[in-house]
Amino acid sequence: MDIYLIIIIDAFVAVLAFLGGWYFATRLGQNKVNSADERAKKIIADAERDAAATTREKLLEVKDEWYKKKQEYDNDVNQKRTKLQAYEKQLHGREENIDRKVELLNKKEREVTQLQKKNEDLAKLLDVKHVDLEKMIADENVRLERASGMSRDEARRHLLDNLTDSVKTESAQMLKDIRDKAREEAKKEAQKIIVQAIQRTAADHAVETTVSVLNIQSDEMKGRIIGREGRNIRAFEAATGVDVIVDDTPEAVILSGFDAFRREVARVSLERLIADGRIHPARIEEVVEKVRKELEEETIRIGENALLEVGLPGGHAEIVRHLGRMKYRSSYGQNLLQHSIEVSYLCGIMAAELGIDINLAKRAGLLHDIGKTVDRSIEGPHAILGFELAKKYAEHPIVINAIGSHHEDIPMEHPIAALVQAADAISGARPGARRESVEGYVKRLEKLEEMAKSFHGVEKTYAIQAGREVRVIVEHDKVDDAGADQLAHDIARKIQQEMEYPGQIKVVVIRETRSVSYAK
Repeated sequence: MDIYLIIIIDAFVAVLAFLGGWYFATRLGQNKVNSADERAKKIIADAERDAAATTREKLLEVKDEWYKKKQEYDNDVNQKRTKLQAYEKQLHGREENIDRKVELLNKKEREVTQLQKKNEDLAKLLDVKHVDLEKMIADENVRLERASGMSRDEARRHLLDNLTDSVKTESAQMLKDIRDKAREEAKKEAQKIIVQAIQRTAADHAVETTVSVLNIQSDEMKGRIIGREGRNIRAFEAATGVDVIVDDTPEAVILSGFDAFRREVARVSLERLIADGRIHPARIEEVVEKVRKELEEETIRIGENALLEVGLPGGHAEIVRHLGRMKYRSSYGQNLLQHSIEVSYLCGIMAAELGIDINLAKRAGLLHDIGKTVDRSIEGPHAILGFELAKKYAEHPIVINAIGSHHEDIPMEHPIAALVQAADAISGARPGARRESVEGYVKRLEKLEEMAKSFHGVEKTYAIQAGREVRVIVEHDKVDDAGADQLAHDIARKIQQEMEYPGQIKVVVIRETRSVSYAK
């Protein structure tokens, strides 16, 4: 019985506990739901407030943007309105100008109409006057024919004859005056051009010699240069064609030879042999041959540099090579390449003053003495040799003629030839350009005058242009015209046979007859 009661009590307690737990759980859940509803309502309220605030901000931004766009539109409209007003003002002004021009044209048209009417009236009046004048002239001609006893044709011929004689006399005098004035002005202008050319190309001249001096470090090297029993020096002289002078001159060896190219080969070769230290016949021949080839190649570069210096385009390789060889040629001590460059400059300056092709003049001046670089075994004047060389390598015909005629071996065909001749004389006759002492120069000119004066019939002789020309004045009663030609030939032949001189000498024989009378 007690057990059942305990069980019942336990069951009742369990039921009561269950019901109590359920009640408390229900109340707790209800509280949570209520709390969640309140939080939800609060979140919704906050969201609505944020949305309202965002909406207001966006509306404000949209309004600001709208106001900005509206302001820009208004400004654009105002600018366009201002431009339109300016265009309207311009158009109005143009309309007014057009109206004024139309009015002016109408006025001019009325004036032209009035002038045409006046001209027509004057033309009619002139026709009437012309008819009256012809009638008066006809009557006057009839009276003149009766008074002079000549017909109209006869009178016209007589008048024309008198006028022709008078015009011929006056025109002859005018032509003479014009020629004299032209000669004077041409002479002055030519002198001016030549002086300007000389001044602009003034250059120093170094007189070349026939020896080169090579400095050595010590006199002990002289013995090695000479070699045992002189074999080294003999081999060197045989290979170069240059005399080697080893004397008491301290620390120096002299190389002597008339050919500048050979002397340069010898100088460079000896420098290399001394620097190398191996001096014996086989080595000497090897070095000399190598140096000779190098200098031959260098002549091309020298020729190209000369063309560049005077501002000319290149030419045939052989022409350039011959031009480079001019560096190792000289005429009476004057370096041939420097002389040719100076002549080129002079020709270019004078050609510019005369309006002639400058490049052709420069090229002719640069190549005028190229015949002097031709093999010495070929005989003939250097001008003709240069003429043939330039012709062979297709130089310009004007240049070819200038080369051949600068010593008058052939006729001149272009003014450039005369410029080359003048420039060559200027460069060669400049003081210091060519090696010749004053005493020797004076003696040569005196001998030239005496030689020309030794012929029969010669009255006076003058050596001019630095001895390049001799003028011979003969007695007109002892030498006739044919004898003057023969005398010039004989004097030139005697000078050629008995004198030594640079270039050529022009012989001019002058024969004149003067009739003198005195009015008392």
